[in-house]
Amino acid sequence: MGSCKEKQEEIASVTSETASNSEFGKEEARPLSEDFKKYWFAGEAEITSYRLEQARYGEIRDGEAVLIFVTEPFVPEKQVKADQSSPSNVSVLKLNATKNFLTGIYPYSIMSSTFYPVADNQHAIKVTSSIQEWCGQVYAQLNNREEFEIQSFSYFEAEGDQKLKLQKNNLENEIWSRLRINPEALPKGEINMIPSLEYLRLVHQPIQAYKAVAKIEKNDERSVYTLTYPELQRELKITFNSSFPHEIQAWTDTYPSGFGPSPKILTTKATKIESLKTPYWRRNGNEDVSLRDSLGI
Repeated sequence: MGSCKEKQEEIASVTSETASNSEFGKEEARPLSEDFKKYWFAGEAEITSYRLEQARYGEIRDGEAVLIFVTEPFVPEKQVKADQSSPSNVSVLKLNATKNFLTGIYPYSIMSSTFYPVADNQHAIKVTSSIQEWCGQVYAQLNNREEFEIQSFSYFEAEGDQKLKLQKNNLENEIWSRLRINPEALPKGEINMIPSLEYLRLVHQPIQAYKAVAKIEKNDERSVYTLTYPELQRELKITFNSSFPHEIQAWTDTYPSGFGPSPKILTTKATKIESLKTPYWRRNGNEDVSLRDSLGI
């Protein structure tokens, strides 16, 4: 297991052909276009860096964010990356989203992972999120089974260790992958949505579905997908290219930041710096550090 992408090319070649026939899907699988296969099954990941302005404790913090999209074969029963080729594997578009910023003397490191089927026929199979800072760390995991099974661990007494089950609903974490695959199918109108696990832990809100209003604004070059949560006083906007492969150019996330009776309404912003397609799992030598310069990080 010397690399997180060990044997990826051989396994993906089988999984990409069987993804549309998987019995794990709850609805009819969406056919994969030739453009999609050429872009996402080329044995490379898409890495995009962003200049981050993160709202935290009532102030804006400078930092960096990175979105790493890559296809992987997934074992639906175990809900882990496949080590072996199998017709039962599900091909997923994995998103690893990272953020790094400082709050005064101490650093924050955030990572969320979403495993969404490229067949675009069911909710994300798995979502995880972790936050590390000098006070401690928190971790949450959602598994898509008969219901959404969620485990959450926190150093805060009020949150502690939790296990819960939720009825299946739209997941904010999966929106980022869904718009890369088929933005026309994004949920719209008045909906129920489970906000991102990262957001819920940062603001210490219960993990549950909230009422939201979703809309998409399209033009020839750029499209904007907006999620508004009235109860949370929150609005998320994701700007992406209208044409395939629908690269994410920027996003804003506006909500009350800080604690007490009158928290400030602040806006987190992320703006694209650069994008790179590479098999990063092979770029692990000291000589490869310079590739970070090309991403501006």
